[in-house]
Amino acid sequence: MSQRIRKAPSDEIPLVDHEAVRDTVRLHRARRKARIEHRRRTRRAGRRFWVVLVLLLVASIALSIVIWGEIQRLFGL
Repeated sequence: MSQRIRKAPSDEIPLVDHEAVRDTVRLHRARRKARIEHRRRTRRAGRRFWVVLVLLLVASIALSIVIWGEIQRLFGL
């Protein structure tokens, strides 16, 4: 059932498909670049989220202060 693997004679130089090697290297570089870019985008998205959250919090506090001032002026509190 098992088959023997033919070994190339030691004096023969194994043939290498340089185009396939280049394609493989290009593929791995593209994957690495995509992975790094994904991490960067994820970090930037997290930062944007917190900046927007803080801005919304500051805006809601400022609006609350303005509304409270108007309520006090209107009802004489």
